[in-house]
Amino acid sequence: MTDAIEGGWSVWPAPAKLNLFLHIVGRRADGYHLLQTAFQLLDWGDTLRLRLRHDAQIVRVDGAPGVEPEHDLCVRAARTLAEYAEAEFGVDIALEKRIPMGGGLGGGSSDAATVLVALNELWETGLSVDALAELGLRLGADVPVFVRGHSAWAEGVGEKITPIALPPREYVILDPRATVPTVALFQAAELTRNSPPATIEGFLSGIETSNVFTPVVRARYANVAAALDWLGQFGDARLSGSGGCVFVAVKSRDEANAIVSACPSEFSAYVASGVNRSRLLDAVDTYQAGKAESQS
Repeated sequence: MTDAIEGGWSVWPAPAKLNLFLHIVGRRADGYHLLQTAFQLLDWGDTLRLRLRHDAQIVRVDGAPGVEPEHDLCVRAARTLAEYAEAEFGVDIALEKRIPMGGGLGGGSSDAATVLVALNELWETGLSVDALAELGLRLGADVPVFVRGHSAWAEGVGEKITPIALPPREYVILDPRATVPTVALFQAAELTRNSPPATIEGFLSGIETSNVFTPVVRARYANVAAALDWLGQFGDARLSGSGGCVFVAVKSRDEANAIVSACPSEFSAYVASGVNRSRLLDAVDTYQAGKAESQS
């Protein structure tokens, strides 16, 4: 949380997400796919440490493995906000990475959103959530849902977001250690692009949904198929986003821990709780309360 400040560093969560389903219902004239999905935010994810600088420099102290600073979404988010808000400050950025890269859990998008939201506080730029979400969309289609900080129904290219209340659930997430390139999957000839449109009411009432990427990823990535098959012993195992991580909902933390304990060595397994309100919003509340107390 943001009250853990040492040496000028503040600490901010960047939670993962699951796509509980994912349909493609058409394409825009510019070629972008029109989606429908339900984002379930989790209580587990990456951690960002930020330290204010007074020289307007944006410095990556520690980042995602194998990602050059100029391509790092955290750095790009900080630069985007600095340019838009004409910020006079800079920042040191250190990322503790837990969310598997290329796993369909939104790690990079969440990291970018946390940088936008946290620096809006640290730099006192005073932007609204709507403005931050609009900036986030420049960085990626999933960034706005993390900026807004609520589990949500999303449409369009992912930018049309409606908060929804999802029932409490525990999840087991399996990482088959496969980086699945999203762009290549969207170009796959066998991808279903005309799913029947769903509704929020129908989804919440239990009408059957699916992830259109599942058959494509199954056919192309044997280790993802194996992960789906193994996890499917315990429930309705699904692909998140375009993969390659898969997940299953279970009834209790004890059940989730038992599944993780039995996980084959070729996969990495995690336990997480679904939340309707992001821990990032809790961190903002804590920061603002601490700031108000220090000024009183």
